[in-house]
Amino acid sequence: MLYLGIDSGTQSTKCIVLDTSTWQVIASASASYELIAGLAPGHLEQHPEDWIEATEKTIADCLQQIGQRRELVRGIGVSGQQHGLVVLNKRGEVIRPAKLWCDTSTAPQCEAFAREFGGQKNIIALAGNAISPGYTAPKLLWLKENEPTHFSEIETVLLPHDYLNFWLSGERTMEYGDASGTGLLNVRTRVWEQKLIDFIDPDLTGKLPIPQSSQLPNGLLREELRERWGLPTNVVIASGGGDNMMGAIGTGNIAPGTVTASFGTSGTLYAFSETPVIDADHGEVAAFCDSTDHWLPLVCTMNVTVATEQVRALFGWDHLALNAAVAGTSPGADGLLFLPYLNGERTPNLPQATGVLHGLNTSNFQPGAIARAAMEGVTLGLAYGVQALAHLGVQPKEIRLTGGGSKSAVWRQIAADVFGVPVVCLTTSEGAALGAALQAAWIEGQTNRSGVPLAQLIEAAIHPDPASRCEPEPKNYLFYQDLLAKQTRLTRQLHETGYL
Repeated sequence: MLYLGIDSGTQSTKCIVLDTSTWQVIASASASYELIAGLAPGHLEQHPEDWIEATEKTIADCLQQIGQRRELVRGIGVSGQQHGLVVLNKRGEVIRPAKLWCDTSTAPQCEAFAREFGGQKNIIALAGNAISPGYTAPKLLWLKENEPTHFSEIETVLLPHDYLNFWLSGERTMEYGDASGTGLLNVRTRVWEQKLIDFIDPDLTGKLPIPQSSQLPNGLLREELRERWGLPTNVVIASGGGDNMMGAIGTGNIAPGTVTASFGTSGTLYAFSETPVIDADHGEVAAFCDSTDHWLPLVCTMNVTVATEQVRALFGWDHLALNAAVAGTSPGADGLLFLPYLNGERTPNLPQATGVLHGLNTSNFQPGAIARAAMEGVTLGLAYGVQALAHLGVQPKEIRLTGGGSKSAVWRQIAADVFGVPVVCLTTSEGAALGAALQAAWIEGQTNRSGVPLAQLIEAAIHPDPASRCEPEPKNYLFYQDLLAKQTRLTRQLHETGYL
């Protein structure tokens, strides 16, 4: 059987076709799009129609690649960027462009939530998560306060992957995983937290789909699309999920002890848990649900390859030259420490922070030291997240690396030494798209047959790449533990004195 996995992100959409007879990806296609230009600082929006156009194009491209084998397609799964706000009117039309996860214009609304409930700690106690600018909840309050006419037209509130599901099936649903990223879901009970909704608007309750199990299908492919694409009847549209939830499935992260770390422009670090993991004191670890009806404690940092790419561009290097420069410099970058907050920071919560090169002298004012300090600095930033997870009882036995930075052998060794556990890449790099296809196979199997457990599907489809595995060197791990403490202390002191 064949299953389509769609990964709709901030910059592009990718579609793959997974053949479960061979467990190979037999087709793939991608299409890119842009943010809406000319908006005020902090406002980041996209037209949902651009996601639809890209999804339709990539599906058509993949189906063309497989030809008559399209008759074997049984299911479609969708991964989407988390937190984005898509609002529909009574006719099912998009009312206004979607405000995205990276939109920070809602900071005043987050402060309003905190005032109303006596601080973010009380909000965490109530629902499990703080209300942060990236989440959907403050976007809804922003819309009510700034565009009341648009707010009054709302019939349904969806997230990006829900909207693609709606286009595919005609059904307006929301599953636990992505719903937890709105900030309005009580992650302990998996039901909407009414007090938070009422603070926005009591009438909003009926406009939010009732959260449902991630193991239930969204529906069946609409007849119009089925005929257009020449697909068989009863193609199942899976529940889908947010990109991190689908990334967890796509990296085999569905059991305790495994952690996934994404080394992209920004960084994410997430784990599987059989119980809610709530950061009651700090709110730095997001207490998300996953898309298997369990939980996904997650840490996000805003600066990973954005920093190394800046260094690479500064010195006119290609990636080989960057890696050689880093490898040629000893751990600790000859005393140079880089606080990598070029885009502010989410963990720790320093949205206005800037980058700092600390410890410059005539010996280390060199390209190699600057390059290594940047690579170490962003990895230490993720290690702060590993430390935060560990404090909440999430202890990784292995960290699976994804994203562009994971292709660097020297970076993988730095990561192992910094994290203190083995790191490994996978033989496939499809990530969230593969997770969406696997979830589609799982849910379609449960819907139409006795079904195969998701763990069995993952065991067949996902394999660590032994050539990429790096073990931590104990001496370097102890060194980096001291460096992490220094970076954390320096960050805190600069922030407390108003310089960061």
